[in-house]
Amino acid sequence: MSQPLRTLDLKQGGDTLLVLLPGAYMTPEHYREHCFPAVEARGLKLDLCAVDLGLDAVSAGDAVPDVVAQILHPARTHYAHVWLGGISLGGLLALGLNADHPGLVDGLCLIAPYPGSRLTTNAIARAGGLAAWQPTAEQLTDPEFRAWAWLKAPPPDFPVFAGYGLQDRFAEGMAQIANCFPPAARCAVPGDHDWPAWRVLWEHFLDAGLLPVAA
Repeated sequence: MSQPLRTLDLKQGGDTLLVLLPGAYMTPEHYREHCFPAVEARGLKLDLCAVDLGLDAVSAGDAVPDVVAQILHPARTHYAHVWLGGISLGGLLALGLNADHPGLVDGLCLIAPYPGSRLTTNAIARAGGLAAWQPTAEQLTDPEFRAWAWLKAPPPDFPVFAGYGLQDRFAEGMAQIANCFPPAARCAVPGDHDWPAWRVLWEHFLDAGLLPVAA
């Protein structure tokens, strides 16, 4: 039986919840330090739930089912709007979860989303790029490939924020992800794969007007 997931929550009294998945070696405390204050400072009626996911659970494939069962399904009974977000590996996990559970969340916040392993990105590149790539049945058993398969044709009315730092070592792959969405959904800022860039992107997301919240 899965253990209860540890979370840190920010309750602002709204009817919108944003669930935040962590990057590698990231804890909910990082979100509390770097992301919660900007929501409080703006007085947004937005609740946050930062989830603790160990890399072992991610690698074993247990992390996403636990998030769905323990957090997202219950949230749908309490909130009018449920969004999913993540930084780095958390962004890729959010993409994959949404691909596997269409309709479960109402939008995505992808900050510096990790594009996946070289095995994944090289296979797509060898096929001639995302538009030309046609996933095989074997590839679709892998959550990274399923995330990219969803990116081939995201629903046009599905709100997404996709941002990354221009000096990020994964910037090329992140730009490919961002380019799957309309220009208004994309945000590239100076910076690397670290919190100084991620904090700026987070503030851009909060100010973009994508979330159904009021100050």
